[in-house]
Amino acid sequence: MSEKTLEPEHKLSYEDFKKEILEDYKIAVISRECSLLGRREVLTGKAKFGIFGDGKEVPQLALAKAFKNGDWRSGYYRDQTFMMAIGELTPAQFFAGLYAHTDIEAEPYSAGRQMGGHFTTHSLNDDGSWKNLMKQKNVSADISPTSGQMPRLLGLAQASKMFREIPELKKYNTFSNNGNEIAWGTIGNASTSEGHFFETFNAAGVLQVPMVISVWDDEYGISVHAKHQTTKESISEILEGFRRTNDVDGYEIFVVNGWDYSKLIDVYNEASTIARKNHVPVLIHVKELTQPQGHSTSGSHERYKSAERLEWEAAHDCNAKMKEWILDVFENEEELITIEKNAKKEVSAAKRSAWTAYSQGIISTQKKVVSLLNDLANQSENKPFIAKLKNDLETLEAPLKKDILSTARKCLVYVRNENNNAKAPLINWINSYEKEQQYNYSTHLYSEFKNTATSIKEIKPTYAKDAEIVDARIVLRDNFDTILSQHDNVLIFGEDAGKIGDVNQGLEGLQQKYGELRVADTGIREASIMGQGIGMAMRGLRPIAEIQYLDYLLYGLQILSDDLATLRYRTFGKQKAPLIIRTRGHRLEGIWHSGSHMGAITHLLRGIYILTPRNMTKAAGFYNTLLKSDEPALIVENLNGYRLKEKLPTNLGQFTTPIGVVETIKEGSDITVVSYGSTLKLVEEASKELLKAEIDIEIIDAQTLLPFDLNKEVVKSIEKTNRLVIIDEDVPGGASAYLLDQILNKQNAYQFLDSKPLTITSKNHRAAYGTDGDYFSKPSIEDIFESLYNVMNEVNPLKYKKLY
Repeated sequence: MSEKTLEPEHKLSYEDFKKEILEDYKIAVISRECSLLGRREVLTGKAKFGIFGDGKEVPQLALAKAFKNGDWRSGYYRDQTFMMAIGELTPAQFFAGLYAHTDIEAEPYSAGRQMGGHFTTHSLNDDGSWKNLMKQKNVSADISPTSGQMPRLLGLAQASKMFREIPELKKYNTFSNNGNEIAWGTIGNASTSEGHFFETFNAAGVLQVPMVISVWDDEYGISVHAKHQTTKESISEILEGFRRTNDVDGYEIFVVNGWDYSKLIDVYNEASTIARKNHVPVLIHVKELTQPQGHSTSGSHERYKSAERLEWEAAHDCNAKMKEWILDVFENEEELITIEKNAKKEVSAAKRSAWTAYSQGIISTQKKVVSLLNDLANQSENKPFIAKLKNDLETLEAPLKKDILSTARKCLVYVRNENNNAKAPLINWINSYEKEQQYNYSTHLYSEFKNTATSIKEIKPTYAKDAEIVDARIVLRDNFDTILSQHDNVLIFGEDAGKIGDVNQGLEGLQQKYGELRVADTGIREASIMGQGIGMAMRGLRPIAEIQYLDYLLYGLQILSDDLATLRYRTFGKQKAPLIIRTRGHRLEGIWHSGSHMGAITHLLRGIYILTPRNMTKAAGFYNTLLKSDEPALIVENLNGYRLKEKLPTNLGQFTTPIGVVETIKEGSDITVVSYGSTLKLVEEASKELLKAEIDIEIIDAQTLLPFDLNKEVVKSIEKTNRLVIIDEDVPGGASAYLLDQILNKQNAYQFLDSKPLTITSKNHRAAYGTDGDYFSKPSIEDIFESLYNVMNEVNPLKYKKLY
């Protein structure tokens, strides 16, 4: 290895060359010592679980050397050495993560919300605004689900392509330097068996984006050998067909041993040059790595590895091989021994410091509560019982917050009937502590800054006196046209979104007007479409990612649930991805396009707004609202509404539909009926028939499911009608049950009900094909009429005679 290879931009002196290598070795040794002590902390009970980066240190040093300011990493939970090498992880922070310290200053990656080994950098200032991402090395927040980091990686890389190739984006120089940034991905060899890896890999080859994937290959996936994971036991061999040629685009592919320090640096420098300058994706298959402590603290690798394998791993440990190489080049064993000794001392001191910082507040709280309980016991008839709980708490050497609060609450039960002067201070402490700790564990699911989407006020559409009546899709199309003209960082993409302007023509002609990059077709690959959107949104763009039908969202649901929906939460509000997902659903007849997943979505996508406009003007207003904010949302357009007629507004791009606000679309006095989306048209038709039967219902459009009715308008309606019916076409127990819970339990509407609340839903099965299949699968006008009539029959059977 030449001196120039180590640092290609500068010629190093011999002493600088040696110093840099010894510094690398120091980082590797410190990282290994963190892994070793980390495992011990778990096994002794101070930490809950540990999964470490031992055995992967040396290739991560090489990766860190090629990683530049402005670059992004989307990796997996063994990259601690890389984080140390780029200066974004200290040993104290490593242990703070292991202990789940809830102080964001001590544990800057998730404030204790994720287990150790999951890293991030802060993209946002304290007010929620973007930092200058070109002045820092960027790490997108890790997630545990295997291969789940790959779709996001695609979007992070694609953003560089957009910044390079779209002239209007040149001015966004705090997000990109002419698209010269690389998105670096890391993944374990076993996880390359996942579909997300292959889907992302193919998409990046098609798009030709600056993405470098490192596969850390130690031949195992937990206990399962590569022969059960990968054809030919080699991911690089089976991906050879993706290798680029002189005539055909594809990947550059490297294979390198993970213990070969000098070769690794050569490979990563070359990969960086290729990806950064030419926007060519690269695969680096890093082989012959080891796992000195096995997969995690949940088990020992001696159970599944042969003696021969364990012996080989000891001989090929990357740190040991690096040490051999250094001794061969510099012959300075004493320096290395000194580095190793100092590393042990440094990590041990960091561990103690992190534990003290984590535990001192808890110990202080323990002492305070013991004192409160002592006072409580001394004034109580149940002193022996309280004293025992107090003594048990007092003797805990490493108490948890749970231990303290649980004990206090248990003691309170013993004095529930007593006039005990010490009771009030204990109750005050419990209330205060619960509030304080809930902030640590429950905040930042949604934005808590001033431009949160729910704070955007409604601006109603305006119309000319002779407003044109058009197909509703025209309202949507012309609004998208205005959005694209006013927001040069908005990109729209999805299956059939480009050339034909989406299957329902809501984007008709916009690709021709704004180009193939801003309005783009994609392959049939929903998970990576979601990843494109997440990654580009994390880099300051405003993507609108289209999934053709709501049913197909299932392909991308894992990414949305585990990555996008948790992003703000798992970074304690330090990263964001304001992705807008566009889809359509409901009433198309058949199992696969009928869109009855709303209950699942409302449960799995907490952290993303779920918006269900009843028409295209409402939908257009939601897009306008979201672009005034910076939060992710899913908009489910009304599938059978595109050809219905609506008036064309004059203030396209400006009018907004409020989020978390219901709308009463018909007032009435007998029953409050809550619905959303396309089902509302059936409810409106049924209401006309009900009026003929002297039943006057009030119809409320939920408009948004997450969040639902922040102003609590529904309960005000129920105070008037004293009856509630919820109607949707989801399966029983789906979104209707969610809405029922929101209305009865959150709004406390049960106290105003004179009749049993009712839900009218589809049948348990998915909708069958054809008009008859739809009629017998989902609520019909007759179903709605009869159900509401029967409510009134129970109220006044003399007036409302039984139907049959």
